Amino acid sequence: MLTKKTKYAVKALMALARNKENKPMLISEIAQKEQLPKKFLEAILLELKRSGFLGSKKGAGGGYYLMKKAEDIKLAAIIRVIDGPIALLPCVSLNFYERCEECTSELYCGIRDVMKDVRDATLKILTETSVADMIQREDSIQQRIQEEQTGSLDQEDLKGNLVQPDGNQ
Repeated sequence: MLTKKTKYAVKALMALARNKENKPMLISEIAQKEQLPKKFLEAILLELKRSGFLGSKKGAGGGYYLMKKAEDIKLAAIIRVIDGPIALLPCVSLNFYERCEECTSELYCGIRDVMKDVRDATLKILTETSVADMIQREDSIQQRIQEEQTGSLDQEDLKGNLVQPDGNQ
Protein backbone atom coordinates (compact mmCIF):
# COMPACT_ATOMS: atom_id res chain seq x y z
CA MET A 1 0.00 0.00 0.00
CA LEU A 2 1.19 3.50 -0.79
CA THR A 3 2.01 5.38 2.41
CA LYS A 4 0.69 8.87 3.14
CA LYS A 5 4.27 10.09 3.06
CA THR A 6 4.76 8.89 -0.52
CA LYS A 7 1.32 10.16 -1.57
CA TYR A 8 2.14 13.60 -0.14
CA ALA A 9 5.53 13.56 -1.88
CA VAL A 10 3.85 12.87 -5.24
CA LYS A 11 1.24 15.57 -4.63
CA ALA A 12 3.95 18.10 -3.71
CA LEU A 13 6.00 17.23 -6.80
CA MET A 14 2.88 17.60 -8.96
CA ALA A 15 2.17 21.02 -7.42
CA LEU A 16 5.73 22.13 -8.15
CA ALA A 17 5.56 20.73 -11.69
CA ARG A 18 2.36 22.65 -12.39
CA ASN A 19 4.31 25.82 -11.63
CA LYS A 20 5.24 26.36 -15.29
CA GLU A 21 8.01 28.89 -14.67
CA ASN A 22 9.53 26.61 -11.99
CA LYS A 23 9.63 29.52 -9.55
CA PRO A 24 10.32 28.51 -5.96
CA MET A 25 7.18 27.73 -3.94
CA LEU A 26 6.91 28.11 -0.19
CA ILE A 27 6.06 25.07 1.91
CA SER A 28 2.95 26.85 3.16
CA GLU A 29 1.84 27.50 -0.43
CA ILE A 30 2.22 23.82 -1.39
CA ALA A 31 0.58 22.67 1.85
CA GLN A 32 -2.42 24.94 1.33
CA LYS A 33 -2.80 24.14 -2.37
CA GLU A 34 -2.64 20.38 -1.83
CA GLN A 35 -4.25 20.36 1.65
CA LEU A 36 -1.26 18.68 3.27
CA PRO A 37 0.01 19.05 6.86
CA LYS A 38 2.76 21.66 6.75
CA LYS A 39 5.17 20.08 9.29
CA PHE A 40 4.97 16.64 7.67
CA LEU A 41 5.38 18.21 4.22
CA GLU A 42 8.48 20.06 5.39
CA ALA A 43 10.21 16.77 6.27
CA ILE A 44 9.14 15.21 2.96
CA LEU A 45 10.45 18.13 0.91
CA LEU A 46 13.80 17.97 2.71
CA GLU A 47 14.04 14.28 1.85
CA LEU A 48 13.20 15.02 -1.81
CA LYS A 49 15.83 17.75 -1.82
CA ARG A 50 18.50 15.43 -0.38
CA SER A 51 17.59 12.91 -3.09
CA GLY A 52 18.10 15.42 -5.90
CA PHE A 53 14.47 15.89 -6.95
CA LEU A 54 14.24 19.42 -5.53
CA GLY A 55 16.32 22.49 -5.03
CA SER A 56 15.64 25.32 -2.62
CA LYS A 57 16.23 29.02 -2.45
CA LYS A 58 16.36 31.05 0.76
CA GLY A 59 15.11 34.56 1.33
CA ALA A 60 12.60 36.66 -0.57
CA GLY A 61 11.16 34.74 -3.48
CA GLY A 62 12.52 31.56 -1.97
CA GLY A 63 11.09 28.10 -1.59
CA TYR A 64 11.35 24.75 -3.31
CA TYR A 65 11.58 24.06 -7.04
CA LEU A 66 12.09 21.02 -9.28
CA MET A 67 15.67 20.08 -10.15
CA LYS A 68 14.51 17.67 -12.86
CA LYS A 69 11.85 17.89 -15.52
CA ALA A 70 8.49 16.46 -14.45
CA GLU A 71 8.80 13.99 -17.35
CA ASP A 72 11.99 12.62 -15.82
CA ILE A 73 10.65 12.06 -12.30
CA LYS A 74 9.24 8.54 -12.26
CA LEU A 75 6.91 7.19 -9.60
CA ALA A 76 9.18 4.22 -8.90
CA ALA A 77 12.03 6.56 -7.97
CA ILE A 78 9.81 8.59 -5.63
CA ILE A 79 8.50 5.48 -3.86
CA ARG A 80 12.00 4.06 -3.42
CA VAL A 81 13.35 7.32 -1.99
CA ILE A 82 10.47 7.85 0.42
CA ASP A 83 9.48 4.30 1.40
CA GLY A 84 12.17 1.95 0.16
CA PRO A 85 11.18 -1.34 -1.49
CA ILE A 86 8.38 -1.58 -4.01
CA ALA A 87 8.17 -5.38 -3.90
CA LEU A 88 5.61 -6.94 -1.56
CA LEU A 89 8.13 -9.47 -0.23
CA PRO A 90 11.77 -8.80 0.61
CA CYS A 91 12.91 -11.91 -1.29
CA VAL A 92 11.72 -10.45 -4.62
CA SER A 93 12.99 -6.91 -4.10
CA LEU A 94 15.49 -5.75 -6.70
CA ASN A 95 17.14 -3.10 -4.52
CA PHE A 96 16.35 -4.25 -0.96
CA TYR A 97 16.62 -8.07 -1.19
CA GLU A 98 16.41 -10.13 1.99
CA ARG A 99 15.72 -13.82 2.29
CA CYS A 100 12.44 -14.61 4.08
CA GLU A 101 13.11 -16.06 7.55
CA GLU A 102 10.77 -19.01 7.19
CA CYS A 103 11.74 -19.85 3.63
CA THR A 104 12.92 -23.39 3.02
CA SER A 105 13.59 -22.93 -0.70
CA GLU A 106 13.33 -19.75 -2.78
CA LEU A 107 13.75 -21.86 -5.88
CA TYR A 108 10.50 -23.80 -5.30
CA CYS A 109 8.44 -21.12 -3.49
CA GLY A 110 5.10 -20.50 -5.24
CA ILE A 111 4.44 -17.34 -3.23
CA ARG A 112 7.77 -15.88 -4.31
CA ASP A 113 7.09 -16.79 -7.94
CA VAL A 114 3.72 -14.99 -7.94
CA MET A 115 5.14 -11.98 -6.09
CA LYS A 116 7.88 -11.67 -8.72
CA ASP A 117 5.14 -11.35 -11.37
CA VAL A 118 3.35 -8.76 -9.21
CA ARG A 119 6.62 -6.86 -8.75
CA ASP A 120 7.36 -6.89 -12.47
CA ALA A 121 3.88 -5.69 -13.45
CA THR A 122 3.95 -2.98 -10.79
CA LEU A 123 7.44 -1.84 -11.75
CA LYS A 124 6.48 -1.61 -15.41
CA ILE A 125 3.76 0.90 -14.55
CA LEU A 126 5.74 2.82 -11.93
CA THR A 127 8.94 3.12 -14.00
CA GLU A 128 7.00 4.32 -17.04
CA THR A 129 4.78 6.82 -15.21
CA SER A 130 6.18 10.27 -14.49
CA VAL A 131 4.95 13.24 -12.50
CA ALA A 132 4.06 14.84 -15.86
CA ASP A 133 1.95 11.78 -16.73
CA MET A 134 0.11 12.06 -13.41
CA ILE A 135 -0.66 15.72 -14.12
CA GLN A 136 -1.92 14.84 -17.60
CA ARG A 137 -4.17 12.12 -16.15
CA GLU A 138 -5.50 14.47 -13.50
CA ASP A 139 -6.25 17.13 -16.10
CA SER A 140 -8.00 14.57 -18.33
CA ILE A 141 -10.15 13.35 -15.44
CA GLN A 142 -11.05 16.91 -14.49
CA GLN A 143 -11.97 17.75 -18.09
CA ARG A 144 -14.10 14.63 -18.39
CA ILE A 145 -15.97 15.40 -15.18
CA GLN A 146 -16.59 18.97 -16.33
CA GLU A 147 -17.93 17.67 -19.63
CA GLU A 148 -20.20 15.24 -17.79
CA GLN A 149 -21.51 18.03 -15.57
CA THR A 150 -22.27 20.25 -18.53
CA GLY A 151 -24.06 17.39 -20.24
CA SER A 152 -21.82 17.36 -23.28
CA LEU A 153 -21.42 13.58 -23.02
CA ASP A 154 -24.24 11.14 -23.66
CA GLN A 155 -24.98 8.09 -21.50
CA GLU A 156 -22.73 5.80 -23.58
CA ASP A 157 -19.80 8.14 -22.95
CA LEU A 158 -20.46 8.00 -19.21
CA LYS A 159 -20.26 4.20 -19.27
CA GLY A 160 -16.74 4.45 -20.69
CA ASN A 161 -17.74 3.56 -24.23
CA LEU A 162 -16.55 6.61 -26.07
CA VAL A 163 -18.47 7.25 -29.26
CA GLN A 164 -16.26 8.28 -32.17
CA PRO A 165 -17.21 11.33 -34.29
CA ASP A 166 -18.34 8.99 -37.09
CA GLY A 167 -20.71 7.24 -34.66
CA ASN A 168 -18.61 4.05 -34.34
CA GLN A 169 -17.40 2.73 -31.01
